[in-house]
Amino acid sequence: MKFVIDRSALLKSLGHVQSVVERRGTIPILSNVKLEAAGNALYLTATDMDIAVVEKAAASVSEPGQATVPAHTFYDIVRKLQDGSQVEIVRQAESGKVIIRAGQSRFSLSTLPVEDFPVMTEGELPFSFTITTSECNALIDKTRFAVSTEETRYYLNGIYLHAAESQGTQVLRTVATDGHRLARIEVALPAGASGMPGVIIPRKTIGEIKKLVEEGVNEVNISLSESKIRFTCGNAVLVSKLIDGTFPDYERVIPSGNDKIMEVDGKAFTQAVDRVSVIASEKTRGIKLAINAGKLTLSADSPEHGTATEEVDINYAANPIEIGFNSRYLLDMMAQMEGDTVQFVLADGTSPALVRDTADVGALYVVMPMRV
Repeated sequence: MKFVIDRSALLKSLGHVQSVVERRGTIPILSNVKLEAAGNALYLTATDMDIAVVEKAAASVSEPGQATVPAHTFYDIVRKLQDGSQVEIVRQAESGKVIIRAGQSRFSLSTLPVEDFPVMTEGELPFSFTITTSECNALIDKTRFAVSTEETRYYLNGIYLHAAESQGTQVLRTVATDGHRLARIEVALPAGASGMPGVIIPRKTIGEIKKLVEEGVNEVNISLSESKIRFTCGNAVLVSKLIDGTFPDYERVIPSGNDKIMEVDGKAFTQAVDRVSVIASEKTRGIKLAINAGKLTLSADSPEHGTATEEVDINYAANPIEIGFNSRYLLDMMAQMEGDTVQFVLADGTSPALVRDTADVGALYVVMPMRV
């Protein structure tokens, strides 16, 4: 194997695949990235047996071949090479080592047999559809903050992707919840997605998809079955296992009887929550919202830190309400808002609040109250 590749192209592709590799893995071959030089391209593959990423990068190949090298070491080397340099990579047949040359730098890396590198089979993926990059980003970005990190409720450790009906229209929807807050985002149902099973995409997979989608790709093709999902973004292909579990009936959590509407400037509200939360207890992060006609008073007090209050102008004409929230949950949710005005739809001081982004009709959030 012998090829020359531009350092920036190699770094970009390697950055996408190496992050799949576990740093403290127990199976040595899974610490390596597979390099395959063929035609006029280099194919880089990494896997942790749950996710596999393959990315193609343009290269000048003089001798086709394959090798596996330690992923993180290889990435660190390429990252520290001079910007703009051409990188020559050769696998020596006699020693089995991979030699990396760039400018005055020369590295020799140990390899493991290519035959030991696992191949992740996809099986049949009967449902396939294409969405735009902006749709993909919205479906992921606006829900991932609510994904649970509690391993015992493994079925909440991902984003639930499914086809649904909303006001008589077919939509593609993502939902995430950790039991304290819920995020639901939807876009128009793309051709090919009708009848698809509801699937739970694992948290790690979501993070890897984001890296691939951010690189100026216009479209993302998604193919799936009940157990696997494949994302194709430009020159990269990611295949992942899905979480084998049943996502809860989230519709039951979304309140339908809330009738008190508070409209507030999103930026002013976020800044007020952020300031008042400085005083909130580290453990609960609880702040109180006293909602009256035209005026919202945010407050926090803790024995260790003292007290804080701040007033914000609002549009509200119903009966006064006092309700407590975890300030971190409010800030995470507010970070997803696109519109200037945010709408809180409330029932009373002990019921979940429904929150809407006035600029995105496909977005809906629920946050549970807490005793403050």
